Amino acid sequence: MIFCFVFLINLFQVFDWEPEEYPVKKTHTKIHIDGIIDDEEWEDAPWSSYFVDIEGDLKPLPKYKTKIKMLWDKDYFYIVALMDDPHIWAVSTERDSYIWQNEGDFEVFLDPDGDSFDYIEIEINAMGTEWDLLMDKPYSEGGVNDDSWDIEGLKSAVVVGGTLNNPEDTDLNWVVEIAIPWDGIRHTANISMPPNPGESWRINFSRVWWDHEVVDGKYVKIGEAFEGHPESNWVWSPQGVINMHIPSLWGFIHFMGEEKSDNRILDFLSR
Repeated sequence: MIFCFVFLINLFQVFDWEPEEYPVKKTHTKIHIDGIIDDEEWEDAPWSSYFVDIEGDLKPLPKYKTKIKMLWDKDYFYIVALMDDPHIWAVSTERDSYIWQNEGDFEVFLDPDGDSFDYIEIEINAMGTEWDLLMDKPYSEGGVNDDSWDIEGLKSAVVVGGTLNNPEDTDLNWVVEIAIPWDGIRHTANISMPPNPGESWRINFSRVWWDHEVVDGKYVKIGEAFEGHPESNWVWSPQGVINMHIPSLWGFIHFMGEEKSDNRILDFLSR
């Protein structure tokens, strides 16, 4: 713990850490998870700020834009991501494969009680292949990922604005829509699920993007993460360091109540 405390102090000295925050509105209408975000409820949810590099202002802005929306109801926590990309490709088809090492993906990191233990990671590629895992603690503290753990009842869908795995055309974007059931993650934290209005959770989102080339008519990533040609990490709330597994640096979501706006949360966010 002493090492972690000193590390964070040194990090903040070179990185102006201001975690992102998002008010998650409550909906009473079930959202159909199909990757088509034309539900009336999504129209009422604000888009987040665009993603930035994982190191924040220490690095240039991402090559392509990414933004998200969130909602919740009594059964699910909903997330939608819209990712611009002129060349959309994916190769992993097996559930719980190490997606980010093979191609680009969209990732969710969720720590409901904010204690940095038993936090959740979800990865989804443009094919809709899922990898969900439970981390007992961060890798830097000896953490181990549990690939055998699955979120029972998890729903997701992907829609590609273009043609997947076709280097001969120019694509527009791809959408990931996710519904995380409270019952499927209830045992990961000793707090109420669904949350009570006014409660806040730690969360972050990452988009992994690889440089790539076309070989024999197929997209192929260039290099390997551990061989001097790392992937790009574009995130919602910057970490200041190339490591998503520091939950204490994630952003915050604030669950809103029955009304269209919850004055307590909106006042907090306007400070």
